[in-house]
Amino acid sequence: MPEDTRTQIYFDGGCPVCSREIATYRRAKGAEGVCFVDVTQPDAALAPGLSREAALARMHVRRPDGSLASGAAAFAALWSALPGWAWLGRIASLPGIAQLLELGYSGFLRVRRAWR
Repeated sequence: MPEDTRTQIYFDGGCPVCSREIATYRRAKGAEGVCFVDVTQPDAALAPGLSREAALARMHVRRPDGSLASGAAAFAALWSALPGWAWLGRIASLPGIAQLLELGYSGFLRVRRAWR
């Protein structure tokens, strides 16, 4: 499968929590259909319209159709791309649930700054 048609995950490999979570997804069934991009690497190829600063600030996903999602919506897109996690992606995309997840993710981002 050509790389530009796969779901692409842009994550901060310098964040210990982020790296551990991404390692879990990389071991999941269907992960070969996902491209994981550690944006801390100098040669990391970013999606059109995605700056390194934005990619380091919060997780982003480029869907196969080229659209970008960030934060909780990015997690929903990632989960939807992995067969064993797709049920969680559907739940995370529901109105109300998506907003609650975004609030939780925003709280995590505030705490994460202390680890930098």
